[in-house]
Amino acid sequence: MKPAALPAAMLRRLARAAIRARRRAYAPYSRFRVGAAVLAADGTVTTGCNVENASYGLTVCAERVAVQKAVSEGHRRLRAVAVVGGPDFTPPCGACRQVMVEFGVTTVVLSTPAGRTQVVALAELLPAAFRRQSRRRDA
Repeated sequence: MKPAALPAAMLRRLARAAIRARRRAYAPYSRFRVGAAVLAADGTVTTGCNVENASYGLTVCAERVAVQKAVSEGHRRLRAVAVVGGPDFTPPCGACRQVMVEFGVTTVVLSTPAGRTQVVALAELLPAAFRRQSRRRDA
């Protein structure tokens, strides 16, 4: 599946929002700050940043913070997620990719703090995702 065709202005808006969100990251252990911005079907943009914890397993990625924040604000149909981390492109982890699939994301905008962007289809990053319709109901 190809990424959704988004206007260049929207791609820039998402990338800029993710860059701003990255500044709010709580990353005292790794010092690796990540920001994310989610585009809902109605055009709303919601942001998130990574939040680390001394118990590393409790750390939450920026992408999941942004998606969960969007869902908690009533947005269940999402179109795209922009992610910005280190000096080069930082693709989402597998757990974040699976969460994105759950809410219909088709497009991932990878960005750098300097503003370079690369657009990829989520299906390329997670080709064999678990889907609601693939769950067995009689198990």
